[in-house]
Amino acid sequence: MNNPFEGQRGNLNGSVTDMLPVTPSDGSDLASVGIGLYVTGAGDVTFHTVDGVSRTITVPDNFYLICSVKRVLSTGTDATGIHALIA
Repeated sequence: MNNPFEGQRGNLNGSVTDMLPVTPSDGSDLASVGIGLYVTGAGDVTFHTVDGVSRTITVPDNFYLICSVKRVLSTGTDATGIHALIA
């Protein structure tokens, strides 16, 4: 798995090079750790950070969630149109 956070803490800079569609899964990590998510349809997003911490965030339509993401869980996620931001 490509992890842009490996060896990095604090001053992480960089631009998004790609956006990959996400299919939420309780059992599978993303192909690459995202530096965030873009969510087109409002709702809850439950995810694991790069450190394995589970978070649930309620987001509006067309929202950029800026946080490391290695897995988006299907349990607890009802937002739609989720894309991982890849550095």
